[in-house]
Amino acid sequence: MKILSALTDPVYTHKTRFNGYEKFWLRFMNDKRDLPFIYLLSRIHIFIIPVALLLFTPLLHGWVWWAVAIVYFYFSQFYFKGRFGLMFHCLCHRKTFKPAYQQKIHGYISWIICPFFGHTPESYFSHHMGMHHVENNNEHDSSSTMHYQRDSFKSFLSYFFNFLFLGVVQTFQYLYARKRKKLYTRLTVGEWTYIAFCVLLCFVNLKATLVVCVFPLLFARFVMMLGNWTQHSFIDSSDPENIYTNSINCINTPYNHICWNDGYHIIHHLRPGMHYTEMPQEFLKRQHEFARQKAIVFDGIHYLHIFYYLMTKQYNKLAGNLVNINNMFETREQAILLMKQRTQRIMEKEPHKKQLL
Repeated sequence: MKILSALTDPVYTHKTRFNGYEKFWLRFMNDKRDLPFIYLLSRIHIFIIPVALLLFTPLLHGWVWWAVAIVYFYFSQFYFKGRFGLMFHCLCHRKTFKPAYQQKIHGYISWIICPFFGHTPESYFSHHMGMHHVENNNEHDSSSTMHYQRDSFKSFLSYFFNFLFLGVVQTFQYLYARKRKKLYTRLTVGEWTYIAFCVLLCFVNLKATLVVCVFPLLFARFVMMLGNWTQHSFIDSSDPENIYTNSINCINTPYNHICWNDGYHIIHHLRPGMHYTEMPQEFLKRQHEFARQKAIVFDGIHYLHIFYYLMTKQYNKLAGNLVNINNMFETREQAILLMKQRTQRIMEKEPHKKQLL
């Protein structure tokens, strides 16, 4: 196990001088700390979108088309996907742009940019903001991990395929039952518009539609479920609503530098609107409460490592990267026992009928 050491995750470095490009965008923005989002969006508009459109044209043929398609898929789905997805996550939680521009710019990103990375228009916002953060992975969250054995790959596949085929329907049912008309309407319109658009594009160029639209959608939903599974793999069955003990933190990892401190998931559920650059300090402020609650914090690894260690039941590896805050665990064996307890399936309150109201 590790002791709590100095944090290396990104915080805001005060800046007083801005170049012309930054000054232009600051006229539309609420917070200068969000300028890195503008640079990311700019790179996407330069390197990703033009190539995606090029794949639909007759300018590329044979092996050249496939070579460009493979390079495009790698950069869009492996290099930019995480960066964009977690940036959009931040945009959903905080109003990045001034009131006169917020709705238009956010709508442009949701409807035009998101589909390049596998997010159907409005689905992420409706699910994440309308349900996940309301329920915090508990009983009525349709993407909850509670009722699965969280160190079992078979259980993960069941979880993933349930979300893939039923996730949108279950999210709609949740929002409809709670009379969240605006959200379930946006979810429905966005999902069906995307499906219709993909069908039409298939008649234009089937190969390009699969590479640009369909495969990214399947991959995005797999990645999102893998992330949510790992973030909520350790749950105290005696108090599943306790945010300190139904999520995790990953600190001092390069992942936090490219995905906007997404590793601070406990902090994020405690303070959903907090700017990502403030999360490391917030964690330090709460470290004694983390220790009292025996919250799970890993140092130097991120969600993919944790997922792999869980699926292979390498609890010794997890314990080796576990932060023993204030010596909350007396022994390594005690820490492993607690982690194993928190990955156990929690039985449904109503196994034959999911309560909606």
